Order: sequence, then C-alpha cells, then structure tokens
Amino acid sequence: MTVRLEDVYIRGTSTRLPSRLAVADAVASGACPPRVAAATGMESVAYSPDESAAEMAAAAARTALHRADSHGGDVDLLLHADTYHQGQDLWPVASYIQREALGNTCQAVEIRQMSNGGLAALDLATAYLTAGHGHGDALITTADRFCAPGIDRWNTDPGTPYADGATSLVLSRRGGFARLVSLALYADPELEPLHRGDDPFTPAPFAHRMPVDFDEAKRAFVGRTGISYAITRAHNGQQTVIKQALADAGSELGEADWVVLPHFGRRRLQAIYYKPFGIDPDRTTWDYSRTVGHLGAGDQFAGLDHLLVSGRASPGDRCVLVSVGAGYSWGCAVVDILRRPDWAAP
Repeated sequence: MTVRLEDVYIRGTSTRLPSRLAVADAVASGACPPRVAAATGMESVAYSPDESAAEMAAAAARTALHRADSHGGDVDLLLHADTYHQGQDLWPVASYIQREALGNTCQAVEIRQMSNGGLAALDLATAYLTAGHGHGDALITTADRFCAPGIDRWNTDPGTPYADGATSLVLSRRGGFARLVSLALYADPELEPLHRGDDPFTPAPFAHRMPVDFDEAKRAFVGRTGISYAITRAHNGQQTVIKQALADAGSELGEADWVVLPHFGRRRLQAIYYKPFGIDPDRTTWDYSRTVGHLGAGDQFAGLDHLLVSGRASPGDRCVLVSVGAGYSWGCAVVDILRRPDWAAP
C-alpha cells in the first residue's frame, strides 16, 4: 500500500532512554561475546535498570505533547507500538499511557507489528485523521525493555544488540514543523517462519527456551528454503516500499538529505542497506544509533528526533525513514523538514 499525503504534519517528537550500557563493559563482564561486539560495531546500548516499557512510553509521550503544544483535548487517537513485555500481564498498555499522558477519552490501541510497528502506527494514524475521524492530532508511542530472563540483548539476535527505550510522535492536521509527504507499507507472510522456526505452538510464554533464540528459528527456516530465498524476498520487500514512497514523493533515494535506518549492527546494515541501496553511512544516523541499539518499533522516530534535537536536520531537508519487522513487513516514509522547532538545537 502506498499513499501520497496532503496536510499531514509532525508537531512533536521525543525519545526516552534512561541510561547507557557500554559494549566494552558488557564484553569485559562476559555478557557480550567479543565476536558480536566486533561484528556490530556498537559502542553502547540504551538500558533501563528498573523503568518499565510502559513508564518510558508515558514519559516520552508527555515530552512530545509538550513540544507539540498539544493537550488531551487535541488528541483524537493514541497508538502504542511494541514488541515485548510492557510491564504487566493481560493488560492494556495503551490505556495506561492514555491515563498518564492524555487523560482524555479517545481511542487508545496497542500495535504489535514487531520492528515495523512504528511506521505501521504512523500509517494507521494518518488514515484515521485523513478519513475524517479526527481533525486534530494523533499520539504515537513506542517502547520496549529487552531484559532477562526472556531476552538476552546480546545473543537473542546476535547481529543487532537490543536496547531499552521509548519514543513518541505527535501527528497532526493542524500544522507542524515537518510534513509527512508519503508513506508505503508492504508485507510478505511467506517469511513469517523466519522468527518461528519448527517449534510447535505452546500454551504459555517461553515454553521452548529462555531466553528467546532467533538464530535457531532462522536456521530451521533457511535449512528448508535456502539462504538465497530468504535474502531475495527480504530485499524485494524493502525495495518495494522504498521505491513506492519515493515515487509518490517525486524524488530518488540519492536526493534525500537523511536516511534513517533500523538500529542494526554495522555488518547487517552493510549487507541489507548500504551496499544494496548505495546508501552512504554519513547520510544516516549510524553515529547515533551505534550508541543506542535496537529500540524495537522505535528506531525511526528516535532517529528523526535525534536529527531535530541535535540540529543536524535543517529546514528544507528531506528525511527518508526505513523500517522492517518480523512477519515480514516493511515500511518507508518521506518527511520534509519545514522549519526548526523551538526545542531543537540551533
């Protein structure tokens, strides 16, 4: 699906990262294998000693709303994207964020589309606002805390160290500092077994193994289909949404001032993005993402927020946000910076 948009704006962004854990310290303690540190090129990961994903999301939401000068009465929809445990069982985390950050009575819904959840939520919020269901703002949040015993941030997915943190974005029909120009999403469920493997379904979480091991699932799938099958379909999915979003925006990838990629390790970025798409790392947020790690559904919003807060993104810049999530699904959004927000660095 692809859409060229009119009068859809970004009013506020924010990122909540409680603390940082140095990769060198993790290697010294034995938590991170040296080979993982070398392959990923990461310097540190965001780390939450005790703050839950839900609490981080509420904090990020409050900051984004303040920056957007948006209040409960302005927000017609809240969407929260996540991938892992939010701090309570059988519990509507979106309603908690609504209570803590908005205090209104709009729809509050959780999105579970793995690492593509941020752009999936952006698409749904855009459709909601432009369909006439709301005339003001939509609040989007993402959050995860990837901690033991369920997740080993270094070894669950060795090419991508997992991080704890939250992001938020206020989407609006009332104007903003940036305009959402186009947005494309695409899904290929034939790759769904890549994160499931051959394990039978279970009646309770972590019945097979703990922590989660994505490598074992991938080995089982590739053993049946071959590695070229998975690589080709994954590249085609990402290529489809990038081409669609850029075509609708009337530009080429090489013309983008910034390309915000998933917070993967360096070797994975080189194989999936830099080389196949001809992306210069200097046009990405790699120098930032290598200090943060993978935020689940929040990498794209965190990268955009960093470009704004740091002052690196200037009025007139075009930013391309690229995402992929298990399932498999892909997303790409084109955002134009219209002005420098008051809270951004000069």
